[in-house]
Amino acid sequence: MTALGLFVLLALVAPPAAAQTIAVTHAEAWTMESGEPVRDATIIIENGRIVSVTPGGGVPQGATVIDAHGKPVTPGLMNGATQVGLIETASADTRDQGSADERNPGFDPSRALNGNSTLVSLTRADGITRALIYPANSRIPVFAGEPAIARFREGVDILGEREVAVYAVIGGGAWDRVGSRAQQWAVLRKALGDAKRAAAGRDAGDDKKRDRRGPPPGQGRRAGEELIRGVIAGEAPLAIHTNRESDIREAIALASEFGIRVIIVEGAQAWRAAEQLAAAKIPVVLDPSTNLPGGFDELGARQDNAAILTRAGVKVAFGLAGGKIHTNYNAGLALREGAGIAVANGLPYADALRAVTVNPLSIWSKGGGTLSAGADADLVVWDGDPLEPSTNAAAVIIEGRAVSARSRQDLLAERYRDIR
Repeated sequence: MTALGLFVLLALVAPPAAAQTIAVTHAEAWTMESGEPVRDATIIIENGRIVSVTPGGGVPQGATVIDAHGKPVTPGLMNGATQVGLIETASADTRDQGSADERNPGFDPSRALNGNSTLVSLTRADGITRALIYPANSRIPVFAGEPAIARFREGVDILGEREVAVYAVIGGGAWDRVGSRAQQWAVLRKALGDAKRAAAGRDAGDDKKRDRRGPPPGQGRRAGEELIRGVIAGEAPLAIHTNRESDIREAIALASEFGIRVIIVEGAQAWRAAEQLAAAKIPVVLDPSTNLPGGFDELGARQDNAAILTRAGVKVAFGLAGGKIHTNYNAGLALREGAGIAVANGLPYADALRAVTVNPLSIWSKGGGTLSAGADADLVVWDGDPLEPSTNAAAVIIEGRAVSARSRQDLLAERYRDIR
């Protein structure tokens, strides 16, 4: 067993210290503050934060040492769009991703996040420390609900942030009873227009009585109309899950008309509107492995989508990796492999790492995802190139603590290893 492997084993069985100091030494540290790693770096971690990243730096007395042996160390990766923690199997009692409540577009899936899901430990073992958890289509055209950010710490509580956006879906036959996507856009525009007028009335003192009553019981802090008002007020972005070029251009026009922040999710044909997206400062969360259309809205799908968008100046993050079937079951492995595919199709390596670290946190949250002084101590020590599917996470640190990099697959392999 290597020294690194021995440390990981000891870290998994030892009780966590209240104020543990960890030193990761001899690291090829991808700080994400430049396009090159810091060689032979020493990363000092205290109280859940990174203290320093120093080439050839010393180790504080009493610190627990992880020797990276010159291998890559990156910030913890983030999947920009998945449903890990909401879906386990095809069984109905393990599927909590959607709402059937026709009165409430404020569906909050964060209240159903299951930290004990076997997919959580598998995702964490692949070096994913955070993910954007998005809701499935509800019965409220065109709104699905409010995505949340999961933090894949050990234990049942994996909620990081809730109410990070309002999630809408346009096209793809998602709203058959609404009809044409022209009508879908009309529904979305009406909701935003009503919210804008209501907000103006509230500012004038006409809406105080409704505000005192608050949202109906069980519908969350910003249920219904209040949810959409948060978008108008700039409190939250509007995420639009769509693929067709004409819909992406309509989303750009919507952002300009209402003065709101918009995020495009999936965006198979986003490359066709790259310059316009860049000018409007609209980011795109896409599946980098998409190369074949799954429907007519994706006829323009191509694997250099990320490269074209990045060259144009669009902020790109990766999510939805693994296709329609494996998006959740391989949320970590498929994400890393997809980022590698994007590199093979023209995306610079450092930009691919940004698409799974700093960019998704910048798009969905308040930023972070770097290896720098003061940053959250979420990081991964790899045994090879993190964008190669054969690479493993040798050590995973979340919130300054070494966590288990073992999944249910590991446990099953060990249990049945000697059975003939």
